Amino acid sequence: MATGRTHRPATRSRGIPEATVARLPLYLRALTALSERSVPTVSSEELAAAAGVNSAKLRKDFSYLGSYGTRGVGYDVEYLVYQISRELGLTQDWPVVIVGIGNLGAALANYGGFASRGFRVAALIDADPAMAGKPVAGIPVQHTDELETIIQDNGVSIGVIATPAGAAQQVCDRLVAVGVTSILNFAPTVLSVPDGVDVRKVDLSIELQILAFHEQRKAGEEAGAGTAQQAAATRSDAADQGPDGDVPAVMPA
Repeated sequence: MATGRTHRPATRSRGIPEATVARLPLYLRALTALSERSVPTVSSEELAAAAGVNSAKLRKDFSYLGSYGTRGVGYDVEYLVYQISRELGLTQDWPVVIVGIGNLGAALANYGGFASRGFRVAALIDADPAMAGKPVAGIPVQHTDELETIIQDNGVSIGVIATPAGAAQQVCDRLVAVGVTSILNFAPTVLSVPDGVDVRKVDLSIELQILAFHEQRKAGEEAGAGTAQQAAATRSDAADQGPDGDVPAVMPA
């Protein structure tokens, strides 16, 4: 079986923009759901809505794959699943190691979506000697002293870092030194890597802070709207009063 060490995705060589690459997994998720429901074809409008993008952008993205659909019919769901999976490199086996088996690392190890998307958790690694040999998700945890040997023996090119922030850069350096060229970083720190190494950062606290910003802004807008309504009501009351501030008498009919 091919491994991540010997095969790389062709997206860059084929000139697919990074923004398009970032949307391909969204399309694939929506298409997989359609496939599971045995839906044979889908229109660009329906697929775009399911993926959360506009249909013009979707058609442009698919043009980079050489897929244009059929007028009046739409796109063949199964073929698009294959096409996007191939472009993302998901038609081959990608051995992955997870370093840092605390609460987050253990949760990642137990995530069932890896295998169905072309990723195989080859090893779980932790610095705590007490963790060594303990099974997590059916995989025995190995000590960080064995990291280099594990990477080489399994042909790993994708590493997941779920360590505390203080240990993340050292782990990253060791992964890169032994040949890992793609890193998914869950540690709350920015990693420094050489050219040719790709890092994707997942920071839940940052995402929550962004949501807090939007909540605060919405609350401010609601408060501002309430103040404006109150001011308008005050002006209306003043207009109903006479020149001395008294409510004018009702004129006889």
